[in-house]
Amino acid sequence: MYSKKIAWWVIVLILLALIIGFVTGNFISGKSFARKFFLRPENKIDVVLDIINEEYVDKINMKDLMEGAIPKIIGELDPHSNYIPPNELAAIKENMDGHFAGFGIEYLTYSDTLYITGVVHGSPSEQAGLLIGDRIVMINDSLCVGSSFSEEKIQDILRGEIGTTVKFGIKRLTSDSLIHYRIARAFVPVSSIKAAYEVAEGIGLIKIYDTFTTNTYDEFINAMAKLLNKGCKSFILDLRTNKGGSFEAAVNICNEFLSKGKTIVYTKGKSFPREDVFANGLGTLQDNQIVILMDQASASASEIVAGAIQDNDRGLVIGRRSFGKGLVQNQIELSDGSALRLTIARYFTPSGRNIQRKYEMGKADEYNKEWIDRFSNGEEFHEDSVDFITDNIHHTLAGRPVYGGGGIMPDIFVSLDTTELTSYYLHLKDKDIFRYYAFLYADANRSKLKTFTDYKNMVAYLKTQYLLYDVVQFAERYGIKKRSLLINISANQILNTVHAYIVGNFFGEEALYAIILDNDLMVKKAIDIIQKELATPESVALKGYKAN
Repeated sequence: MYSKKIAWWVIVLILLALIIGFVTGNFISGKSFARKFFLRPENKIDVVLDIINEEYVDKINMKDLMEGAIPKIIGELDPHSNYIPPNELAAIKENMDGHFAGFGIEYLTYSDTLYITGVVHGSPSEQAGLLIGDRIVMINDSLCVGSSFSEEKIQDILRGEIGTTVKFGIKRLTSDSLIHYRIARAFVPVSSIKAAYEVAEGIGLIKIYDTFTTNTYDEFINAMAKLLNKGCKSFILDLRTNKGGSFEAAVNICNEFLSKGKTIVYTKGKSFPREDVFANGLGTLQDNQIVILMDQASASASEIVAGAIQDNDRGLVIGRRSFGKGLVQNQIELSDGSALRLTIARYFTPSGRNIQRKYEMGKADEYNKEWIDRFSNGEEFHEDSVDFITDNIHHTLAGRPVYGGGGIMPDIFVSLDTTELTSYYLHLKDKDIFRYYAFLYADANRSKLKTFTDYKNMVAYLKTQYLLYDVVQFAERYGIKKRSLLINISANQILNTVHAYIVGNFFGEEALYAIILDNDLMVKKAIDIIQKELATPESVALKGYKAN
């Protein structure tokens, strides 16, 4: 009996040794047993990366591998979710916050010379006494000329940590010697409202350019106060080319125009229950006519504003079909300084429409191509060329039909004006010829141009100068071939743009935009609508505009 027990234990020990050897062998050969045993769909990426790290034939920089892999993973989601690497996050946050750490200098480089073309109001540079037209000759005792000072290097110098200082050696035409400044970096405001002026008697125009930042609503209130003080009672809100941004800023601007209890927008998502945003009744512009201008590049927050005004029959939307972005992103910052901008919900206009364009997961290129194809399909010129989803129908408070899925269609369509638009003009614009030429002209004629106290008088003077030939000659030095036929077609537009940029050097962006928009078809249509009192809520409901 005793010998049988020994034999049994011997067999057990042998089997146990075989099992341990088998398991150990698997671990030694790559831990495959543990990986197979514990593998789940949610940890597969971690397992694969672990295998690569331990068993790949060559040494791998896992950090670089991850930085390359994450964008591809996020790229398999919707086209508006994305990964922001650490070296890009700071600039994106600055853009959203409406300020950056720097000196407040705008500049251009021409013939190896760094010119100051603008000084931001209230910035460290303005407080120190830097002037438009100053040449930056030295930075921190280093000569600032030639190819050694690249665009990237200049940006690194001009932006940095709050409170840190830089020495500037400035050449000013009124001084024979260099003027030295030591300036500390501080927060420099970046205005999202580029213009707020009386475009016609009693009508104010506000241009919100590029994005809605966290400061946009405060800027909007200040702009409105200025226009109301000038006697403006009706308003045009220009949201063309505005790609969105701050959700809160868009909601707060809508609140100024809507009466208490009116829906502004609502959101909902898988992990986020429906949340409605209503007007609180404290808005100061509830009885004023309002017209929204938008185009194919107006997106997100811009569409929230347009959708709220349109669905509540509060005013009119004029222009062309908007971009079509109805997804809400949350920016989740990671410990290494990077961030995920992840879509967490959809937003819906008051009538219940989600205006997000169709997309397929992981096919952002096709999504972007569809937007570009709008131009070739002719929808920027002909309203009936718009391929709209007519079965996704909703109704405004007054019963007007509006449609979801594909952007916001305006109440009144205004085609893209290409009367004087040629490839030559676009080439000048792409090469930044207008900005370069205008600054150099302003710099060479500063003493004369500074005598004008009104931008309209300056424009009248510029129209007496023979600038067209001068611009064409200047462009040729940049490799833009003279095209006589195209120049004749675009002559007025070329001169108008040049005049605007020259004036902008002395009177700022507001005057620049006032000149640019002087003959704008959408602005003219908006003025006509307001003067006929067709943008009042009563008129909108009675007229029954169909946004299709």
